[in-house]
Amino acid sequence: MILVFGSSGQVARELKARLTDAVFLGREQADLAGDTDIGRIVEDVNPDAIINAAAYTAVDKAEEEEDIALKVNAQAPREMASAAAKLRIPLVHISTDYVFDGAGEEPFVPGGMAAPLGAYGRTKLKGEEAIAAIAPDYAILRTSWVFSAHGANFLKTMLRLSETREHLTIVSDQVGGPTPAEAKAAE
Repeated sequence: MILVFGSSGQVARELKARLTDAVFLGREQADLAGDTDIGRIVEDVNPDAIINAAAYTAVDKAEEEEDIALKVNAQAPREMASAAAKLRIPLVHISTDYVFDGAGEEPFVPGGMAAPLGAYGRTKLKGEEAIAAIAPDYAILRTSWVFSAHGANFLKTMLRLSETREHLTIVSDQVGGPTPAEAKAAE
């Protein structure tokens, strides 16, 4: 049985469609920004694997709430890694391309030089580093521009705006690889 932290995000909802016997914990059961005892939860559930599909993803707001983003994106994954190590089970962690600075013209590769530019990327990178240092068996899946039929995302925003505007103005200083949540869940 798999324990999944996160239940309402885009990737978590796609995982629910595939992992019908998994235990999904949302904020109500595991508030990662609060005082949730992740180690106790993992011990009680006693899973065969953990997937962390939960994150503080409000990129701009993270600049003002870096302490909360740090709890959710770094401290909680560290506790998950410790619990996974204790049980000797694998941990899969969903991360982001924001751990990079976005410079250059070549695709980012595993092991590439991380250089986050903001609080969101810094906190996600700290989570990745904690997992790599603690968990004996882990995978970190970096995503960018996740989209699905659920939740807020760039694709849905553009489709919605196209219904009410004749012309769309979109920033041109960002490059991303749109990632279907369904494909990430299938990995």
